[in-house]
Amino acid sequence: MTDHQLYIYNTLTRTKQLFKPIHEGRVGMYVCGPTVYGDPHLGHARPAITFDILFRYLKHLGYKVRYVRNITDVGHLEHDADDGDDKIAKKAKLEQLEPMEVAQFYTNRYHRAMDLLNVLPPSIEPHATGHIIEQEELVKEIMSNGFAYEANGSIYFDVEKYNQKYHYGVLSGRNLDDIINHSRDLAGTDEKRNQVDFALWKKAQPEHIMRWPSPWSNGFPGWHCECTAMGRKYLGTEFDIHGGGMDLVFPHHECEIAQAVASQGKPMVRYWMHNNMITIEGKKMGKSLGNFITLFEFFTGEHEKLDQAYSPMTIRFFILQAQYRSTVDFSNEALQASKKGLDRLMESIVNLERIEPTANGSITLDYAKELEAKCYEAMDDDLNTPIVISHLFDACRVVNQLINKKQTITSDALAKLKEVFRTFSFDILGLKAESDGNAAREESFGKAIDLLLEVRAKAKAAKDWSTSDQIRDELSAYGFEVKDTKDGATWKLNK
Repeated sequence: MTDHQLYIYNTLTRTKQLFKPIHEGRVGMYVCGPTVYGDPHLGHARPAITFDILFRYLKHLGYKVRYVRNITDVGHLEHDADDGDDKIAKKAKLEQLEPMEVAQFYTNRYHRAMDLLNVLPPSIEPHATGHIIEQEELVKEIMSNGFAYEANGSIYFDVEKYNQKYHYGVLSGRNLDDIINHSRDLAGTDEKRNQVDFALWKKAQPEHIMRWPSPWSNGFPGWHCECTAMGRKYLGTEFDIHGGGMDLVFPHHECEIAQAVASQGKPMVRYWMHNNMITIEGKKMGKSLGNFITLFEFFTGEHEKLDQAYSPMTIRFFILQAQYRSTVDFSNEALQASKKGLDRLMESIVNLERIEPTANGSITLDYAKELEAKCYEAMDDDLNTPIVISHLFDACRVVNQLINKKQTITSDALAKLKEVFRTFSFDILGLKAESDGNAAREESFGKAIDLLLEVRAKAKAAKDWSTSDQIRDELSAYGFEVKDTKDGATWKLNK
């Protein structure tokens, strides 16, 4: 284990806290995954990439991490207030498919998009439908502790009764009286004792396709149950980190906390982490608002708001250029700038392989070590990826000076610089060359140009001006800019 002081922002305390796992050297982490009734969009990419960075960094620091990310394939109704159709069942009816066909199809699509974004798969990916028994057991525990009641075959969590003993609103900072006063009158909720009560189990109507037997009725679990039940099953009654989008703070995560405390008498999670939203023209991007752009539309460019296609790594880089707790506003200009930045970073990584070290180089090991320390400092400060990227961009300028022979570097400094670029760009930020073998190809192609310039240098030394000019002119025709310096020729490709 390293001696890193990793600070993460805990939504529960509204402060950055030093991360200390419950069990030394081990981390249990649960993140809310997708509801699989449609293609993943940019809003889904943000939590996936945010918690992929956390997963990668914790492992990099030497922790053994069990990362659980669920698939919601039942129980997520159209309205969070326990009415409307099940989102997956509704899609199944429209397309005349089995609900599990819809869920499997979009789960596969989600996995494909995550692979393209270079998001590592979680340690465990439980499905809500595979854990109905665990959810029923959770409901029984809450009922036996007196914090739930039955109404017409459905079971509801008694928020007011819970609030008398504990505090409902601890995560979101909401006051229960305010929640009651501002609750909307909703059709179909008259069987609840209070509007703020939420369903733990819903009795299925005759037309409802997805249903399971229970002691109360043939029905299905409430949406909030699955994460509490599955988190406890795979991570225990107390675990380190629970993550998700900021839109889940209320009601979903607030309800999760209440369910855990009501069933076992104590909270389940130490650190609650939430990424902010992706906005489009200032409004949250989401399926319910109909203003989303799917990831596959970004990859192909086939959407009216897109000027061009954007590669998966451009999307990843775009998301990482903002700290995860700040909003990111989509625009073509921002994505085009991200592509340029990513190209610049990748070009520097390739160019590092072309640099020849010198014994008494002006860039020494101290420089590379300082760069590494700055990057770690940024990561330890609540995963501040934009600061890491800015440090790498500063180092790109040094790489350009080395390529242009305006500076020199010692061999140990060069080796360390390569390691820092690789560690932070690939292992921690999770970036990769856009196509298989692309980096290796670029490296070989760079070395071929260097070889040509060596031939040209020999021709110049032999005063064979026609060969020297021919190589320079033909390279220029192919887009290569060749400059002669007192230390030899340099080149760059004008893309």
